[in-house]
Amino acid sequence: MLNFGLNQKNITTKKFLIYGFGLTGKSVLNFFKKKKIKNFIIVDDKIKRFKIEPKTLLNKIRETDYIIMSPGVSIFNSKMNRYFKKSEKKIISDLDLFSIFHPKNELLMITGTNGKSTTCKMLEHILKYSNRKIHLGGNIGMPILNINPRKNSKIIVEASSFQLSYSKIIKPKYAAILNISNDHEDWHKNYTNYKFAKLKIFSNQDKKDFAYLQNNDLIRKFREKNFKSKLVKISYKSEKFFSKKISNNYFKYLPNLKNFIFAYFFLKALKVKDKSIFNSLKKFKGLTHRYEIFLKKRNNTFINDSKATSFDATKHALESNKNIFWIVGGIPKKNDKIIIKKFKHNITEAFIIGKNIEHFKKNFKGVIKFTISKNLKQAIKDIFQKIKLNRDNTILLSPASASFDQFNNFEERGRIFKKYVSIYAKKYL
Repeated sequence: MLNFGLNQKNITTKKFLIYGFGLTGKSVLNFFKKKKIKNFIIVDDKIKRFKIEPKTLLNKIRETDYIIMSPGVSIFNSKMNRYFKKSEKKIISDLDLFSIFHPKNELLMITGTNGKSTTCKMLEHILKYSNRKIHLGGNIGMPILNINPRKNSKIIVEASSFQLSYSKIIKPKYAAILNISNDHEDWHKNYTNYKFAKLKIFSNQDKKDFAYLQNNDLIRKFREKNFKSKLVKISYKSEKFFSKKISNNYFKYLPNLKNFIFAYFFLKALKVKDKSIFNSLKKFKGLTHRYEIFLKKRNNTFINDSKATSFDATKHALESNKNIFWIVGGIPKKNDKIIIKKFKHNITEAFIIGKNIEHFKKNFKGVIKFTISKNLKQAIKDIFQKIKLNRDNTILLSPASASFDQFNNFEERGRIFKKYVSIYAKKYL
């Protein structure tokens, strides 16, 4: 374990501040109770019983030894940002706490702008099929501190840029950045901060560890920073070879195949045999809301890609289909560029939803046909009144935007899409 000043022996003597009481904050609280760590306070600006005055919070920050920051909280945007910045050395993540208490469990850590969850689930599926001891957690749904790992088991961790930004001592045995594009500038302030947060995944690795990269810019930065781990450069030149070996239509969608290629290099490092890998993929279904083909009826294919919250995530769906009736809209990511000329012949019509209509209108005007729909339900109804039964249509929800203007999250957006598609499919088809 790195010499960080916090370890299993002295942790009960330290003072902690848990900032943010969402899923991560609750998992830290339960962890502290389990480890009999009593010297801590909880602060959350949105929960009445955990609110404290700025002056009191400042005193608490000064008194505390470590601040465990929830990944949803940005020190750049917090009301107390100048105090947190001064105390940045105190800030750690739930990933750090896990590393302190489970140093012998090897971490397989995945980050990237798109495809993290899918790649992690893919690894879990294949390794379980191969009878390996494995756990999955992190940003994918189960906070990592909720995992009680078995001896010698490996931990697959989906790591967000937020978690990595705060982490100090994580040391994954195998670490990958799948891809990178402009994202989360509202949290990180700029693309440079975002990129370097991602690169922190390699900062504590040594020469016995492995780093997996495909992006040339990240490879250059990796070398400039003199990271110590063994760099494994991923090439997509073998796409055709893998697509022939895999008998599952899920992998005909190029991003899914690229995610698998990363996973394949992890699996070979773990000495998993090809026969086991490719046999396991026959039954792999992927995750909901991520290019989810959930209905095919009378030459119409319905795809729920609600997780696509940037144009970089959406463009693959536009590239992979024809005769697309495309539902798009929501809260665009900061500095996200919509460039659709390359895909315009694949798009029959776009249906704009959400509260940022003008943003999409100015990008679509004169390039593709579009309709302004009141909301998601109305967009679906509009599409069903237009689709023709004698041609192959693709009805695609791939919003290229965050969902918070009309929905609680992308999952709710995807569920509502599937609900009304099912209702109107019975009525019109």
